[in-house]
This record gives sequence, structure tokens and C-alpha cells, in this order.
Amino acid sequence: MLVQDTSKLKEDILRLKKEKDVVILAHNYQIPGIQDIADFTGDSLGLSRQAAKVDQKTILFCGVHFMAETAKIISPQKKVLIPDLEAGCSLSDSITLDELKNWKKQHPNAIAVGYVNTTAEIKSELDYCCTSSNAVNVVNAIPKDKEILFLPDMFLGSYVAKVTGRKNMHIWAGECHVHAGITPDDVTKKLDSMKDSEFVIHPECSCTTPMLYDLASGSFNDRNVSILSTEGMLNKVKDSKAKNFVVATETGILYRMQKENPDKTFVPASDKAECQHMKMNTLEKVYDSLVQDKYEVTVPKNIADKARLAIDRMLAIS
Repeated sequence: MLVQDTSKLKEDILRLKKEKDVVILAHNYQIPGIQDIADFTGDSLGLSRQAAKVDQKTILFCGVHFMAETAKIISPQKKVLIPDLEAGCSLSDSITLDELKNWKKQHPNAIAVGYVNTTAEIKSELDYCCTSSNAVNVVNAIPKDKEILFLPDMFLGSYVAKVTGRKNMHIWAGECHVHAGITPDDVTKKLDSMKDSEFVIHPECSCTTPMLYDLASGSFNDRNVSILSTEGMLNKVKDSKAKNFVVATETGILYRMQKENPDKTFVPASDKAECQHMKMNTLEKVYDSLVQDKYEVTVPKNIADKARLAIDRMLAIS
């Protein structure tokens, strides 16, 4: 009965989005059912850029709140809905506007670079935004003699500092609780259990910093290891000739990986790597959002305009 109900719910959602001319976006970490009914599945910035290109005037963003804000900043003329207003982000919450302003006062000549996983208010105080896939390029584009304030993820920041060799980067001590929970021990155990597997890892993971040193010292010479964004991971496993993969990021991405590569095997580095905020979105909430036009996400124009400048600077580099 549950399978039938789910099938009927999906049919109703597909009908409603067509009738109401709504584009549905789903982040890679959403539940399988939501990925199935989405027009586009991907990372947060990629989805926002895709939404700006489509003809639909309403965007239903199945992700967390800062992602819907980013979509609104990029497409101010469109209505942006989110299935659950309470779907937040531990990483986004790890720095407040007052904290950032005080940090900038302590380093008045520094360039502020912020991960896209931040609120619109935080973005409005940045010089550049970045994603996990282009953070290295953004930092490399800034003159070497300029101090950099990198926020809010300390693991991504440490990774970027290591790769770029920057000695004048100040890194905010924030983290994604899901990625921070994937430990080197988790990774080692999974890799040991799958001797012929390739390993793909997101740079937000707490294991990236020790992993970088291991890679530099040659400890993983017998293993193909790649530190990549979510979209980078998806491209890597698709193009690789390997058949088995250990994946270190939120487990929701494994559904898309398996769907796009049915002949390959994907195992999470940690079975506990699930984001409760991402999983707050359900098919029932998507349906209600379509029926009742809820919940609309808005960004004040003065904040959106300043935040858009940081995003545009990043896109110019990417």
C-alpha cells in the first residue's frame, strides 16, 4: 500500500508542477523519491545557475534554506519555494553576521572568501564566494600578498591552504557536522574491506587534512584517491574504469551514483553520514508546497545586491 501511495504522490507532483509551471530542483543529498521527481539534480550553486536559465517563473528548491536564498539572489525576478523552512545547515549556522564583521575589523586589509554554504547576509559581507570545486581557483586569483579570511568550513579551508601553499590564510573554525563525522578510521576500515576500490572524498570531511599528508608522503600509492566536489565525484565515478568505490560524503549521493552507473558498486565511507536537515524534505511536503505555494524564500534587495557581487566575482573566475 505504501508503494502505491508513494507512486500516486509522485504522479500528483509531476502533474502539479506541469500545471503550475514550476521547476523542481533537488540537491544530491535529497531522498531518492525527491530526486526522482526533480527536473534537475545537482549541487547547490549548479542548481541555482540552472534555475536562472529555465523559462519557469517559480522554483521549488528541495535542499536547505541557504540554497533557496542563493537561487533567489541569482533569479530575483522568480518566486522561490522550499518544502520546509526549518531545513537549515550546521555549516551555514557556524558563523553569524556579527562574528564576520568583527573578524573583518581585526583584519581590515584582508579579502573575505566565503563558501557558498552561507546565508545571504554572510554573502553580502564577502568579497568572493566559492564552492568546493572552485575554492582553489578563487584563492589563487587573489594576489599573494593579500591576507585572506576563509569561512566557514575549516576542513575545506585547510585543504585549500595546503593545495595553494598560502601562508596568509585565516580559517574560520566551522564545520558541517555530517562531513566532520567521517573520520580517518571510518575511511581506513572501508578501504581495507574493499581492496580493489577507488576512494572519492569531499574536502569538507574531517579526514581530508590527514589524508592530504598521507597522499603527499605516498601512503596511498596503491590506491586511487580523489578529493572532489559532489559533481566532481559524480563525473569521476562515471569516467573511471573501476567497478567499486568508497564514497566519503553525505550518503544521499549514492542513489544518483548507482542510478547513473548500475554496473558499479558504491559504499559509503560512513553509514552515519546523513544530514537530518536535508532529510526534512519529503514528498508530502513537496506536494503541499506545490498546492499551497509554500514556503516562499525572500532576500531583501540591499542584501541580495551585495551578495550577488560576491557570487558574480566567483563565477568570473570559475
